[in-house]
Amino acid sequence: MSELFDAVDALVASRAPLPPAEERKRLRVAHGLTLDDVAGALKVRRATVSAWESVKKPTEPRGPEREAYARLLKQLAQLYPAPASAPVTAAPAPTPAQAPSAGPASAAAVTPAPEHTQPPAPAAVTQPPAPAAATAAPPAAPRPARSASVPPRAAKKTAPAATPAGSTDPRFENGPLAVVDVRDGQVLAYCTDGLVLDVPARSIPALVDWTLREARLGAPKLTGPGKDADPLIVLTEAALERYGLPVTLTDEERHAGRIPEGHKVVKQLTRAQWKLTKRGFGPWARIYRPATGSERACVQVCIPSWNALDTRHWGDAGRLPPAELARVLGVYATRVMTPRGSTAVTGLELMTALHPPTRASEPDAAGRRHSEHNPGSLGKDPVDCAPCEAPDGHPLLKDLPRFHVRGPEEKLLEEAYDWARPMTDAECTLRHLVGIDVNMAFAAGANGLVVGLGAPTHVKNPQFDPKLPGSWLVDLSHVDLSHVKLGKDKWAQLDADLLPSPFTPKGERPTGPAWYATPTVAYAAELGYEVHPSEAYVRHDNGRYLDAWYHRLRDAYLATMADLGVHADMAPADFLTAMDGHKDRDPDLAIVVSAIKATVKGGLGKLRERPRGEGWRPGEPWRALSRPTWRPDIRAAVISRTRINLHRKIVKHAAFTGQYPVAVLSDCVVYAADGTSPLDFLPYREGTPLPGGFKLGVNPGLVKHEGTQTVLWGEEVRERFDAPDLNLARYIKDGTVTDTDNGE
Repeated sequence: MSELFDAVDALVASRAPLPPAEERKRLRVAHGLTLDDVAGALKVRRATVSAWESVKKPTEPRGPEREAYARLLKQLAQLYPAPASAPVTAAPAPTPAQAPSAGPASAAAVTPAPEHTQPPAPAAVTQPPAPAAATAAPPAAPRPARSASVPPRAAKKTAPAATPAGSTDPRFENGPLAVVDVRDGQVLAYCTDGLVLDVPARSIPALVDWTLREARLGAPKLTGPGKDADPLIVLTEAALERYGLPVTLTDEERHAGRIPEGHKVVKQLTRAQWKLTKRGFGPWARIYRPATGSERACVQVCIPSWNALDTRHWGDAGRLPPAELARVLGVYATRVMTPRGSTAVTGLELMTALHPPTRASEPDAAGRRHSEHNPGSLGKDPVDCAPCEAPDGHPLLKDLPRFHVRGPEEKLLEEAYDWARPMTDAECTLRHLVGIDVNMAFAAGANGLVVGLGAPTHVKNPQFDPKLPGSWLVDLSHVDLSHVKLGKDKWAQLDADLLPSPFTPKGERPTGPAWYATPTVAYAAELGYEVHPSEAYVRHDNGRYLDAWYHRLRDAYLATMADLGVHADMAPADFLTAMDGHKDRDPDLAIVVSAIKATVKGGLGKLRERPRGEGWRPGEPWRALSRPTWRPDIRAAVISRTRINLHRKIVKHAAFTGQYPVAVLSDCVVYAADGTSPLDFLPYREGTPLPGGFKLGVNPGLVKHEGTQTVLWGEEVRERFDAPDLNLARYIKDGTVTDTDNGE
């Protein structure tokens, strides 16, 4: 009988009533809980909890999670009853005497401004500001009106909007950054939460002092041994004019990447005993004084009109009004980290921020702590790469003959796919070419990947170990894709002529020994073929260095996509519908998504940064080599794993459906199909995808619709360039091909 009662209780619990999404979020925030706190307690993903709280299209928990979630909300409701009146979601528009803020002010959580800009008490406060973990990804900040006009002295009367999670540290209560602008003769600082501060500084040195002493800007460290993020000040064109800086750089200054050292503003900083880093006063400047003990005195400066925000990654962010720009950069800063330069620089800095090279030791006999190596980090000193991993011109290769071209047996070449083939007669009878794109493909490739942390060890005739990161010289020309192993005692017969080789970026079958990263060699063994390396550079000191980096960027991406109405665990058709036009729902947040993606690719690219002018000559070291994060082997391993992950899905799809790709470019794959949708060729069965194959969804590693064109379009483009194997994946998104494009 007790079993029956338990079954009845479980049935009732599975339908436990839940409050609306807005109330779920209000209760969580009121108790100071982050999305990660709730997800950890309920043993679900953070994105799942975010979807439960989505105002636009909330999902509903099921099974035991629903019972536990309902229990949590019920207890919180007892502690934080709903206000008697309807919740206030935005403050009413202020009268001219109450100058408006840069964005709608929320009565739900009001953070007091610094004393010199203390706003009047709000009319209704439903709950106090909630403490939150520094790494929590907050809901998107309220979107300010584009035409907001801030009259003089407005900053002293503006109530801030809802405070983003992670900014409750009193040292940084006004957020990680501010956009400084001039309105009606008054200098104003637009913060990320809608607060506008009055800036009394009349010079750049005074602005730096004000930022550090009064502005309460910055962000807490991301991990225990790390450092707090320095405050970021963004200068608009009006602010540049006010402080005596050029609105745009001359060609000479743009080439140098900075204004001259003799510029009056640089001299002002020198007289005030402020220093600049080696990159000087450029689009991204760092102004500092040497640290005293644990106290840091450093302010970062971003100048959009000097092209600090690359339009390829930040869209038109540099032309947004100050309040909107503060919102865009603020969401990115809170979910990823405060920008430290380009998205590539920030991606690399994020790796270090999550795995600082040193930490404080345990107290010694005298009770003093010392700096020691932080396990799992790359350390504070650079290590040499293996000769095969070195790019051309590296000092390790200075003894090679001039104009020597290294072949695959001398050089590790792990790059993304750029492969295409002519269409078969059967494919030409179909009507469409449909492209699918892997979400955050290189981030997914980094997830769980074991990479080397220290220097390589050279070995001869090693036994291959798929768990040991390194570079291996091995002949994989015997691997035949027409007969591959798909599982235990399960083999598949495929048409190898219609598949790219997994071992080369161009998809060509290798012809002899070549250098490969561990994931590539491991895949050859997975396909059922023996591998016998003749030489290797392996790294016995290793670990999953990129895991925290991946999780941080994944959570930022999923949270921002959820704000745009695209949630995890959506049904395939619903996902495709949600993706259609998602960027138009909030163009500012679409910019953040673009920047997050660029942070992934750029950060990995920085691991193998090449010389950037500076009078460099082949055989000489360049600046990037002095960084412990200059690690071409890690970049190669991530790209190798990403390419192999894609090939594995292609093989599973071909074995199950008999369909083969027409073109592959990096993380985009093009198939011929009778319909215009990915659902017209992806083998879903009652909503369930092919195990190990392509799956539609927003999560990293899943795929989305990249674009659809007609087969006639594809044939016409290839005929125009007289190239039957022109890579159509390059143009599948919108079909635009210029006459000057040669396909390279």
